Amino acid sequence: MKFLCVLCDQPMKLVAMAPPDRGALSIVYECPACAHRVAMLTNPLETQVVTSLGVQLGPGSGDVAKCPFSGMVQEMAAGAPGTPADAAPAAITWASAALERLQRIPDFVRPMARSGIEQYARERGIAEIDEAVLDHAKDFFGM
Repeated sequence: MKFLCVLCDQPMKLVAMAPPDRGALSIVYECPACAHRVAMLTNPLETQVVTSLGVQLGPGSGDVAKCPFSGMVQEMAAGAPGTPADAAPAAITWASAALERLQRIPDFVRPMARSGIEQYARERGIAEIDEAVLDHAKDFFGM
């Protein structure tokens, strides 16, 4: 994904990335031609969605090592700050009623929703997702 300056039709350059604050991410881009700036702020769910899709944040063509934010991305993928990215995530089970509710989520969003809900459960030490957990996660994510 690239951001283009509407005025100049030039690709914008990444100029700043703020570390996440409780999962929120702040990124600033600038047009090299006219110096117009835009900022993007993601909420925790959006940040989780981006990382669950394998999107690499930061400069470079796929070189995560150049990204000043790569450590946070690896921690989020692992599920907890300070946990190695290759550590196996805690096993999560789903109650049948919760799975039925999950199936009512549109197909194109369901994998992201499932990943976000499971991450929410892991962060709280919840081993089984039931309807109450779904309700709490829904409130947490502002849905």
